[in-house]
Amino acid sequence: MDQGGGVWIRGAVAVAAGGAIAARAVRRKSVDYTAVFVGVPAMVAHTVAGYRFAGLLLVFFFTASRVTRVGEARKRALDPEFKEGGQRNWKQVLSNSGIATVLAVLITLITGGKDRCLDSKESDLVTALIGGVIGHYSCCNGDTWSSELGILSKSEPRIITTFKRVRKGTNGGVTIDGLLAAAAAGCSIGLAFVLIGFLTTLCASDVFWRQLLVIPLATASGLCGSLIDSLLGATVQYSGYCSVRKKVVGVGGPTVRRISGMNILDNNGVNVVSVFFTTLLTAFACRFIF
Repeated sequence: MDQGGGVWIRGAVAVAAGGAIAARAVRRKSVDYTAVFVGVPAMVAHTVAGYRFAGLLLVFFFTASRVTRVGEARKRALDPEFKEGGQRNWKQVLSNSGIATVLAVLITLITGGKDRCLDSKESDLVTALIGGVIGHYSCCNGDTWSSELGILSKSEPRIITTFKRVRKGTNGGVTIDGLLAAAAAGCSIGLAFVLIGFLTTLCASDVFWRQLLVIPLATASGLCGSLIDSLLGATVQYSGYCSVRKKVVGVGGPTVRRISGMNILDNNGVNVVSVFFTTLLTAFACRFIF
């Protein structure tokens, strides 16, 4: 482990900060009580691996919670599963943090809790694992911003498989505004990683400046993750229009006319698959870029 008991200090900070953030999130209805039992351990695992990883988790959590609250009145009229504050449960928190938490634990076991730069010459494996965490949160943030802001777009969404116009709320529907939001969300993750890294991680001068490439990489990962999520949503996630509720729904029924997709994965399943592929792609990209 790192000298001075740094890992233990970070762990203690994570427990205290995670508990305070979780309590606030429950009060604001950003998450329910079940999510706390997933979120706090995830926070601890990320912080022990390094403050950069905790920073990515927090940037995702706070920005995603903020955009979820934008236009709540309009979303209530469109989304049959609308919850005030976008309240997430343990399944949603796990699908958006589980893979990154596993990667954070692996990073800690390999590095002993010492912050490392993205540098394949030093370690291909660590560089790939760090890149995976970046890709993970770029995808999660991109999908959330795209969904929560895209549905408020004045333009009609087009389904990604055929580009035909579909109703707002249809899985796999995309808008220019939503895609731009996904790229911006990924960029925010890249900026957070670089800025926190400049304060917490020592790199050689040539390696130091190459860390800036994380920003365009994370931007691309946010957009890529959103596109993968939309493709899965259009093909393996059911969307139909309910003539009684006058809304797009995710479950078939006698009053529901199918719009697109097969009933194979729910929203959490789609999130996990899209995150997995974006994590993998970003990890491989980091090995070659850095």
